[in-house]
Parts: sequence; C-alpha cells; structure tokens
Amino acid sequence: MEKKTALIVGMAKSGVSSAKLLYKQGYRVIINDLKPEIEGLSEALADVEYESCLGVAPEALLDGVDLMVLSPVIPIFRPFVKTAILKGIEVIGEIELGYRYCDRGTRFVCIGGTNGKTTTTALTGEIFKADCAKKADGSKTFVLGNIGIPITEHALETKAGDTVVAETASLQLESIVDFRANAAGLINITEDHINRFGSMDAYIAAKMRMFENQTEDDIAALNTDDPIVMRAKTRAHVYLFSYRHEVDEGAFVRNGMIIFRHEGCETEVIPADQLGIPGNHNLENALCAVCLSLGMGVDAEVLREVLRTFKGVEHRIEFTRVLEGVTYYNDSKGTNPDSTIMAVRAMKQPTVLLLGAGNYDKQSDYRPVFREFNGKVKAVVVNGSNTRAIMQAAADEGYKDIYPVPDDFREMILTAKALAAPGDAVLLSPACASWGMFTDYEERGRIFKDIVNSL
Repeated sequence: MEKKTALIVGMAKSGVSSAKLLYKQGYRVIINDLKPEIEGLSEALADVEYESCLGVAPEALLDGVDLMVLSPVIPIFRPFVKTAILKGIEVIGEIELGYRYCDRGTRFVCIGGTNGKTTTTALTGEIFKADCAKKADGSKTFVLGNIGIPITEHALETKAGDTVVAETASLQLESIVDFRANAAGLINITEDHINRFGSMDAYIAAKMRMFENQTEDDIAALNTDDPIVMRAKTRAHVYLFSYRHEVDEGAFVRNGMIIFRHEGCETEVIPADQLGIPGNHNLENALCAVCLSLGMGVDAEVLREVLRTFKGVEHRIEFTRVLEGVTYYNDSKGTNPDSTIMAVRAMKQPTVLLLGAGNYDKQSDYRPVFREFNGKVKAVVVNGSNTRAIMQAAADEGYKDIYPVPDDFREMILTAKALAAPGDAVLLSPACASWGMFTDYEERGRIFKDIVNSL
C-alpha cells in the first residue's frame, strides 16, 4: 500500500512532535516553515525520515498531500489552507492530531481562558497526578498542550484510564474536528490576539470550541463572574465557580472557606488563605481546578493537599532574586494587558514595571494597564515594537514616569535597577508577546532571570 503524505506547516514544538508521530504511523512527512533555516531542527528530527521544504510557500507543496497539520500561529482562513481543503486535503491542528492517536479510554481535562490557564493547568495536573499515585492502579496523568508539551509528544503512550490535563488555547482550538473535553474549564475571556482573529467575536468563538463536542456525560466549569464566559453553550453538566458570591452548583468561598456544592451536598475544601498561590486571580484559578477535580471524582483529601502545597508555575509572578533590597519578579507569561494587570495587583511593594520586550504587535489597548497603577507603579521601562503604543497609552492616562530604552534587554533591566530603591520590586510583566525578540515567553523569562542573577 502506498504511503499517505502529511505536510507539516510550521516547525516549532508542535510541528516537530507532529512530524515524529506521523512518521511512526507510516506517513511520508514533508516539513515546511517560512524560515529557510531553523536552528536545532535537524537534531530534533534525527529519528525521522522527512522531506525538507523550509522557506517554500506552502501552496506550492499541496500536490499528493493527504493531511496538512497547521501550526497554531497560522490562521485556518489563510488562502493556501482554503486551496488545500478544496483539493480534498484534510487540514487539522496539532491538538486534533494528538487527540486522534490517544487511547480512546483516555480522559481529557481541558483548561481555557485568556489569563490564568497555564497556572490552572499546572495546578489541575498536579491534583490528578497525586490522585493517580494514591489509586496505585497504574493510571497516569499527562500535562500537555499549550503549557509547553504537545499532545502528540505522548499520545501513543496513553492507555485506558489515563488522564490528559491540557491547556487549550484559542489558536489551537480553531482547527479541531473531533477533539472532545471530558471536563472543560473556562476561566475568563478578555481582549487578546485581535490581530490574529480579526475581531473579538472571532476570538471568543475560537475559545468556545472547547465545549463543541461535549456530551451529557461530560462536565464544564464556568466562571460565573465573567459575562463572556457565561455565554458558553455545552451539553455537559455545568459547575459554576466564583470568589465573589455563592453558586448553586460548583465552587465558591463562604466566610473564607472554599466550598464545593454538588446536588445540594457541600464539601469544605480548605480556607482560601491556605492556598499555596496568592491573589484573587489565583483563587479564581483554584476554584476552577476544584470544580474539574471533584467533578471528575478526585479524592477530596488529595485535592486539599495539593492546593496547600502548589506554589505556582515558572514565568508567572515568579520570585527571582533580592538584590540590594530590591525584589525581582519574572512574569514573562504576562503576554497581554489583562495578564499584566493581574500581576500589578499582586505586587505589595512600590514597583518598577518592565513592559514590551517583544517585536510582535497584537494591536492591544495598553491604557487599562496604566489605570491599574493606583500609585503602586513608580516607574515603567519599555522597549520593543510596541513602545510607541505603550508610550501613547501612558500619555493618554497622564502617566509620566516612563522610560523607553533601545531594544537591548540587559539595558532595560539595568535601567529598572537604577530606578528601584531598597524595598521596591522590579516586575517583568510585558503585556506583549515575546516573538520577534525571543523564541517564546519562556526564553524571555529565562534570559531575564539569567541577567538578574548575574548582576
């Protein structure tokens, strides 16, 4: 039988992992990217036989292709994608491919939202891992998806009874077909990626696809404090969560205690002030994790222990160092204004804030960031391609303590160091994507920590 041909468009992590999986499944693999050269790619694909078409326009590669796997950064409405579909080529994304090759007895617990989904995914993953360890039945939990490890990386290892806890981003959900979340949690939806989707409505629609294939046997956890989240349509059993008020079915806080209510029966979880991760935004994340975990049958005592001990994720308001009385925090995961607002709210000290640090324009509105300062942010240091927009936002809001620097990350950090006094904080929370200056927010965060620790 003649081999089927797969064209992988976009050779970042998801593309590499997709190429490996499809080669193992007997496909002839063609790899493609706009970049004519990608450092480390040949080493990453050392065990794969493939045809390299880097730097070639993808529309020139469609003849004889059976399956196209798109990088999540490539819109599904691009002309070459439409051409491929008209030629009868199936076009999917990496999470759909990974889902198809997971054992059908694997449970998918998915977390979405504009902000907080990485923390919530990591927290939920730790809860399910601890629950698996207690059961000792051989089942495993895989924490995958937009959190940094593609689903395709471990799909073939899954077996019945395993759980995939997956961070699902709008860019990934755009191209699903059969992908089904047995449990789906949506934390919030605020403006992001408008340049990519063209409108807020299109962005919201992509987020909502997480619920599209759910059935009556599944569960959904929705933030009742977010009016956009509450537009979600699902056939699943719905749990609501709120840190502001009680809900009839789901998770809430009463007199400082986290409560889970199901069919009229209440379970006291832990006092909210015992959470290992501080701040109201993290309380919201924890309430989502409570709904997903208890809704899927996790042991309540396991849940309590992890909620107390989980300390957060790398690059999200991550303590880096105290130097000369100044505390440095890495919040490189703050890739949009709303995420940066959450980080600013979490600061307890006078703060020097680093914004920008990337050369990719999401067409974001930065004015809400400056409205959140309330005297807490003593200075802002900015660089990157969004400098002009950020400077204009500062001017519009009457904020004057802002310092643009050239596109040199070290110089940016040194400027912040000079502006900070003992007892202050320096916070990297860029409100912008890292692309164009760094490979991703993780690299930006690692370099920030390396520079700070070298001072």
